Amino acid sequence: MTDQVIVDRRMLEALVCPVTQAVLTWDGERQELVSRAANLAFPVRDGIPIMLVSEARSLEQP
Repeated sequence: MTDQVIVDRRMLEALVCPVTQAVLTWDGERQELVSRAANLAFPVRDGIPIMLVSEARSLEQP
């Protein structure tokens, strides 16, 4: 079982992709903010979104 952190929905709605400025979607299972436009997933650690491209996972990776 993984520890899932509660993320503030209002904060998530205010965030956009740092690459494309597109809307992000929340993947609660993987604890990531997903940018389909950039094909990237940004991790959320301890409730804090890490919006650095260098920390993002490519959606082409498993």
